Amino acid sequence: MSDLLECIEIGPKGDAAKASVIWLHGLGADGHDFESIPPLLGLPSVRFILPHADRRPVTINGGFVMRAWYDILSVDFKGVRESESDIRKSQAQVEALIQRERDRGVPSEKIVVVGFSQGGAMALHVGLRWHEPLAGVIVLSAYLLMTDKVAAEQSAVNANTPMLFCHGSQDPMVPMWLGKAGYDQVKALSPERPTQWFDYPMQHAVCPEELAELARFLHARLD
Repeated sequence: MSDLLECIEIGPKGDAAKASVIWLHGLGADGHDFESIPPLLGLPSVRFILPHADRRPVTINGGFVMRAWYDILSVDFKGVRESESDIRKSQAQVEALIQRERDRGVPSEKIVVVGFSQGGAMALHVGLRWHEPLAGVIVLSAYLLMTDKVAAEQSAVNANTPMLFCHGSQDPMVPMWLGKAGYDQVKALSPERPTQWFDYPMQHAVCPEELAELARFLHARLD
């Protein structure tokens, strides 16, 4: 198992949790970014895990070292623009967090992976590949990584895992067309998967309406 990332945990300790949500932050942020949200969701029996990504140089930010799930090599949305080795390493780290919840007694069918921006891309990447059925995957203002490898690497047992995609229609950092393209590819790969798309008149952010939709998704699968 990969070394566990440092995390913030909110909710029941040890084996007291009936379900778990692993919530991945965006580029340059950390687990504190969404720390205020879990207490507002009304899920007292759910443990929220908010990990801090490793620090690494980010090429598009002049090589500045920051918390990032992977290096972004180019601002151009064509061709390879992310470090596959970084993605694979972060995938192993997120999978280790899922496995820890399993070891604590939480069934895989009661685990949701959520992420915003880079974290949303990683949530989708891991959720498509995890070897057990998950309760759901939530992708906020993000996109599909390694599009040419998804068909070969996707997990058949997760083909029916529900997914919620939310995006800002005015997003200048991750254009909505890129997020929608990922949604469309995921839907085409597994037409039977319960998949929802919502967009909102916002930039690269979250909004109350989006969080309300997220809360509905979590309650439907974890209550």
